[in-house]
Amino acid sequence: MNKVFKDAKSALEGVLKDGIMIMSGGFGLCGVPNALIQEIRASGVKNLTVVSNNAGVDGDGLGLLLETHQIKKMISSYVGENKMFAQQYLAGELELEFNPQGTMSERIRAGGAGIPAFFTKTGVGTLVAEGKEERVFNGQRYIMETGLVADLSIIHAWKADTEGNLVFRKTARNFNPMMATAGRVTIVQVEHLVEVGEIDPDHIHTPGIYVQRIVPLAAGYVKRIEKVTTRPRPAA
Repeated sequence: MNKVFKDAKSALEGVLKDGIMIMSGGFGLCGVPNALIQEIRASGVKNLTVVSNNAGVDGDGLGLLLETHQIKKMISSYVGENKMFAQQYLAGELELEFNPQGTMSERIRAGGAGIPAFFTKTGVGTLVAEGKEERVFNGQRYIMETGLVADLSIIHAWKADTEGNLVFRKTARNFNPMMATAGRVTIVQVEHLVEVGEIDPDHIHTPGIYVQRIVPLAAGYVKRIEKVTTRPRPAA
């Protein structure tokens, strides 16, 4: 089966529908599948539930889908860099399910591993625990969190072979490997596509069995830096 598609539009064909849940990899703007996000925006699908650490920034990442009001609900752990997100939430236009970051990470990992639920101490006695089952283990209180499985996972990888074996680069690894396992369909945009056998098996982070579709990025693909901090040049 050929997993390689010529572009994001063709890779998303037949997968996008109104009302689906999408997991979107990345942390801030690092490792974000922007080419796929831009094509989701162009498709016009709406009422999406999106699982992502954060909601991008104004004008980039998932912020592009917030601009067009295509997202109905966010499941996130941090949204502080996006003014549009705050405006829509406060206006009642956007639902939000806040998760402690470790809990959200484990919910994704659990979903990918076929674990329907787990217990954690994080959030006990806070608003996070409202409406959730609580149990006591060894004298300690725990709340139950459910695993997450998405209709579609969109992720970014540094290198892939044509079977979908993936290598992530440094901090761009973040949520991408976990989300690859937790999507019923996983589509990866990749910077460098090579033939099978060209990646050392010991260097593979995500096996190709989790990946259904691959999009090679065009030369010159721009990866935006969220916050650029530089030192002043010394005087000549």
